[in-house]
Amino acid sequence: MNRRDFLSGAIATAGGFVLASGGCTARKHAQRARKTAFPSSKPPNLLLFVTDDQRADALGAAGNGILQTPHLDALAQDGVLFENNFCTTPLCMSSRASIYTGLYASHHGIISGGQNLEPSLVQKTYINVLRNAGYRIGFLGKLHLGNVDDIKALCDYWWGWYDPDYFLYKSEDGLQEFHLTAHLADRAIEFIEMDDPRPFCLTVNFKAPHVGRDAGNPFQPDPRLASLYQDADIPLPPTATPAHYEALPSFVRNSEMRRRWSNRFDTPENYERTVKDYYRLVAGVDAGVGRIMRSLRLSGMAQDTVIMYTSDNGYFLGEKGLSDKHLIYEEAIRTPLLIWDPRLPESCRGRRESRMSLNIDLAPTLLDLAGAPAPQMDGQSLVPLLRNESPPWRDDWFFEHYYDAPGFPDCQGVRSGQWAYVRYIEESPVYEELFDLKSDPSENINRASEPSASPALEAMRARYQYYANTVIRTGRLARPAVL
Repeated sequence: MNRRDFLSGAIATAGGFVLASGGCTARKHAQRARKTAFPSSKPPNLLLFVTDDQRADALGAAGNGILQTPHLDALAQDGVLFENNFCTTPLCMSSRASIYTGLYASHHGIISGGQNLEPSLVQKTYINVLRNAGYRIGFLGKLHLGNVDDIKALCDYWWGWYDPDYFLYKSEDGLQEFHLTAHLADRAIEFIEMDDPRPFCLTVNFKAPHVGRDAGNPFQPDPRLASLYQDADIPLPPTATPAHYEALPSFVRNSEMRRRWSNRFDTPENYERTVKDYYRLVAGVDAGVGRIMRSLRLSGMAQDTVIMYTSDNGYFLGEKGLSDKHLIYEEAIRTPLLIWDPRLPESCRGRRESRMSLNIDLAPTLLDLAGAPAPQMDGQSLVPLLRNESPPWRDDWFFEHYYDAPGFPDCQGVRSGQWAYVRYIEESPVYEELFDLKSDPSENINRASEPSASPALEAMRARYQYYANTVIRTGRLARPAVL
């Protein structure tokens, strides 16, 4: 696809599937086409897509040869793909709070379901700051904070909730069934088509590809995608072996991640069924993104809209005999991040950015793009990286996971370009792991007790102590913070 033609033609039907929801009446986009909503000198529209449990390699542009994501791939082709994007806490509610606030979990305090974000922090979310800057605010989908009404009050358009249970729903008259992902796209298009001259910030929080509560079909894709990947060969991960599972510490082997592995990945048949449905859920998101992008193009607003696409955390698809997330391993912490900014010069587009980006960077980036003043945040704006500039940048970052639920080990650590260091803080004594990501990218060999790795271990302990002093001790969570 020629970059000059991006969002101006074939993208609407790339890949052969763009699904409309049966729950809403189709719109006559072409009849509503109009000039750009505001002059180019004004702030851009901001469109943030956040999926749930989508790992970084669940994307065609990331090299996945099975999964079809043509619309997201087009964004990567004409935008910037951040190859080393991570979440600082691989837990849905914690990561989403970090996305809204730009803060580490230690600073925003969200570590369990139903918690309220403190009122002072609600005021510092990118949602409220952009609202005060004159933006029209839309929010769709999964909020995963307890104080839903507080966030709803900040929005001009709202179709959100704490966390939906299922993927398939009936229309109010009971005559039609619609898939949640497609219906969120319908709502996003409705928001985009509103006649309002203000710049907008629209957050679309998909539940997909997170597991649903339907016990018979937890990863429930749109029925129209049921045959997608039917004949695909889904190879088992190299680390999905009994030997890799037995090499884990006992408290991980006996964790909830292992229990959830059963009936999802415990047999070749279950593994293939689960991964195909997981991929189908992602494909449904891609189709929804394609429809939303088409609406932007036909409404005349595409060239004034910055699009960001990411996920709250990654996901184990059977690696090491595990399911879900919750650990510092790459499958759980690495997430996709695509940013498409039509104002970027041609030389800055179609790039792959290797510098490390984090979920806490999204809020300051949105505010920077809008020219809005940012409150104090732990993250950094990615705008200089979008422009391919060379500002001082992080060499490592702080990892933390606390979950107020049984069966999930609390841990802290530091991830650098070469090393992953983790401390399981509930164990006595504290259990340490150290992985050399250059020689051991699958994190199979814990080198914490190897004499040859002692210099690296001491260096990572020192970095951990730095973060203990600057993040944990200044935070809201009472957790072990020293060596």
